[in-house]
Amino acid sequence: MTEARSITTLPKTSLRERVSQALRAAIVSGEMEPGTVYSAPSLAARFGVSATPVREAMLDLVREGTVTIVPNKGFRVSEVDDASLDQLTQIRQLLEPPVVGRVAPHVPVEDLPGLRAMAQRIVDEAGAGDLVAYTEADREFHLRLLAYDGNPRLVDLVAELRGQTRLLGLSAMLASGALAENAREHLTLVDLLEARDAAGAEALMHAHIARTRTTWAGRSDA
Repeated sequence: MTEARSITTLPKTSLRERVSQALRAAIVSGEMEPGTVYSAPSLAARFGVSATPVREAMLDLVREGTVTIVPNKGFRVSEVDDASLDQLTQIRQLLEPPVVGRVAPHVPVEDLPGLRAMAQRIVDEAGAGDLVAYTEADREFHLRLLAYDGNPRLVDLVAELRGQTRLLGLSAMLASGALAENAREHLTLVDLLEARDAAGAEALMHAHIARTRTTWAGRSDA
């Protein structure tokens, strides 16, 4: 695994939540591998925190079904089969693109610079090769967009769906340079929001999500 950024660089929420976010990102990106057992002390050393918030965060992930407890050893990352990933992607396609298209004409002008900065962070993390930070920046950006629809239940549902996704092809994309290209789509999306192009924003989101089951997932049939 590549070395992750210190947990202290993540958004200023509670330490337990910051650790949870970092662990989810590491699992989704494939930095923490499905089926592998990880101990709380080893993860604590990796993220630069004590073992206690890691254990607390991992128990949160146990309740979500993302990891399981292995007595006296640690936590095993749950494996998700292709059929389940296809179903997750199908649900996201039904939910996210229409919402982005719906909110595109209504995002406040004064919010656009902040959204562009968030999109640029995704590009920067791709350039730095930090898959965990990239995945978390991507998550924050997309959930922020959905929040403009004023439906927190939708945001929570999509966050849960994203947490169950596995993007095991990110390392190969990073090596080939494709990750940086995909990261720039977020800046294009902000351009579409600025232009109030609802149809363009919705279409881009459909294509973006579709790639989570092809090149992003490392499928051979991509």
